[in-house]
Amino acid sequence: MSIAGNLSFFNLIFKWLFLNLDDMKRIGLLSDTHGYLDGRILTYLEECDEIWHAGDIGNLEIAQQLSVLKPLRAVSGNIDGTELRQDYPVRLRFRCEQVEVLIIHIGGYPGHYAPEARKEISSSAPKLFISGHSHILKVVYDQKYQLLHINPGAAGIQGFHQIRTLIRFTIDKDLIKDLEVIELGRKGIISM
Repeated sequence: MSIAGNLSFFNLIFKWLFLNLDDMKRIGLLSDTHGYLDGRILTYLEECDEIWHAGDIGNLEIAQQLSVLKPLRAVSGNIDGTELRQDYPVRLRFRCEQVEVLIIHIGGYPGHYAPEARKEISSSAPKLFISGHSHILKVVYDQKYQLLHINPGAAGIQGFHQIRTLIRFTIDKDLIKDLEVIELGRKGIISM
């Protein structure tokens, strides 16, 4: 094989390796911060490629802190004011790698979807549906619509939940994998 042939072969291998690396994203998912963000949350999100927030951000400063750390995709929730609603829609649909994603703050869960979510899912189901609002961590596969539903619980200190949580996972081409539930501690105990 000639030198040019060797270079083409190595160039092909190099491109293949880097193209495959680009097809993987580590996602940090949280919801219901209600204006509260502690250092532990930021530490857990540092290793992620993107941060997704499922609403009830609380204030613009929280959104800015998150977006400075990593690219932020977020929806506004029922407690978010006009300022946040201008930047973050109530509903967000996008593609991450080869996975269609839908995020709605008040979305419900399989078998109990909120009307807006049910309408959109029944007309064109995403592969991944994310909601917040309930403060209840839930990961459920919906057999009827062939989608994964995730509610990351609540990362903030307001609400009836006892344990603050967030989720990290990987999207690798069309696979959702390596899901981790991270407990941030009891909501009344603030740790930095």
